[in-house]
Amino acid sequence: MNKKTGVEGAETSGETSGSRRPLGTSEQELVARARRKAFILYEGKKVPHRSCGIALAETFNLATAPYQSLRRGGITGEGECGAIKAGELVVGQILGDPDPTGAVTPKLREAASLYRKLWQKRVDRGAGGRSGSIVCNTLTQPLGEFHGPERQSFCTNIASEVAAIVEEVLIRFGSPVEMTPVPGVDDNPPG
Repeated sequence: MNKKTGVEGAETSGETSGSRRPLGTSEQELVARARRKAFILYEGKKVPHRSCGIALAETFNLATAPYQSLRRGGITGEGECGAIKAGELVVGQILGDPDPTGAVTPKLREAASLYRKLWQKRVDRGAGGRSGSIVCNTLTQPLGEFHGPERQSFCTNIASEVAAIVEEVLIRFGSPVEMTPVPGVDDNPPG
């Protein structure tokens, strides 16, 4: 185990070898549960809708208040995608140094880098994101009315994919989060 990263077989710079190994079956199940929980929370069909940032925070059992301003790209739509930003914040909150004066740990630096690589590769940013932008209005404008079903489905899929990516990063850096059930939903059992 690498002492700096806490990841089995990890190198001290660049992408860890732990980030290249296939996930085991139980790890894949954790990722699937994170994806499903965020999907349910954001979609709003089985439980009341949560905004993107709140859905991510709640998926990882974190206080949701700080994530409220991520809704619709910083509330105005002019900011970056709230789900993608929330994922970055969740990684930092779980893997960061709890000392507010502490330096960025190598583990967090590598995890943040892996998170960015994975969302850039896996998150479907649609026609609006072809330029590389993750500004909310840019991503959602081609989908018509912001409160319409096409945009809702698009953002539900982004939030759920980000949750899966975050859980994978946390697993690879030794801090997986067990998914708690979604209140009022029986199809998301713990463990």
